[in-house]
Order: sequence, then structure tokens, then C-alpha cells
Amino acid sequence: MTEIVWIGLDEPSRESCRIESGPEGVAVNSEIEGAAGACSYTLRTTEAWEFTDLVVRVGGRELRLRFTDQGWEVDGESRPDLNAAREVDISVSPLSNTLPIRRLGLAVGESADITTAYIRVPQLDVTTDPQRYTRTGENEYLYESRDSDFRRSITVDESGLVIEYPGLFTRGDD
Repeated sequence: MTEIVWIGLDEPSRESCRIESGPEGVAVNSEIEGAAGACSYTLRTTEAWEFTDLVVRVGGRELRLRFTDQGWEVDGESRPDLNAAREVDISVSPLSNTLPIRRLGLAVGESADITTAYIRVPQLDVTTDPQRYTRTGENEYLYESRDSDFRRSITVDESGLVIEYPGLFTRGDD
């Protein structure tokens, strides 16, 4: 089991994240305390970090997402508008960056365009979000939004977990 703490810089927060890998895949349980209140999520992936399902809880509400061979489901309803997405991006967590980093396995200098199912917290709405990842170094990736001018150079550890996401998140003390 891996335990990580991230500190939110733009919107002050503290995320305590537990990651467990096993023969059935990866399970992530996380709790976030911030100015907007408390949030928690449970996320599951395959062993290759391919997203399968997510439950986000905030303010007594819950959002459930699943990705299957039939496509995306949000709270049990089919969401064909998300079909271009392969990962989720949770607005309040840098863990979201690990999914494409691990799944894509880019070599230094390679880029990939992806689409995520973007979850805004605390609103709990889900939209598509086009992104690009470029591996610029052994432990560095350039993240670029493909529908705005937002871009950041992200530093990760050997597991693809964020150490530094300038202006947004930094690794804290466990």
C-alpha cells in the first residue's frame, strides 16, 4: 500500500490518498479537506491503470462513474457524450494525472492527445476535457489543455504520482 498527501495551493486543501495494488487491479481511497468542505472518492483501475469506476462523495451527495465495454455510465445512466474519454479528471485531485501517465507509457519526447471525463467538485457534473501529455524528462510531463491556454510542467515519482504541479498541488508530509 502507498500513502500520499497532497497539498492544494490554488485552493487550499489537504488530500490523504491510499493506493493498493493487487491481482484485481488498483484501488484508490482518498479524503480531501479544503475550503469548500470535505470530499472523498474511491477509484478503481485495472492493473495497467485503465480506469474502471469511481465514486465521489461531497456534501452528502454521491456521483458514480463507470467505464465498460458498452461505454460510460454516470449514476447508472448511459453517457455517450463521454465516449471519447478514457480517463477521469477529478478537479480537486492530482491523482487524475497518474491515470494517463501510467496507461500511456510515453517515452521521453513522445506526446499523446487524450480526452477525460472531467468531474467538477463540489458541483459533481461531468463533461469531456481534451488534454495533451508530453513526456519531457524521466520524471517530467508537460500537461496542456487542448481547449484553453492552460499548461504546466508536472514532476512525478517513479510510480507516476505527482510530486509537484506548479501553482496547484505539491506533495506534503505523510
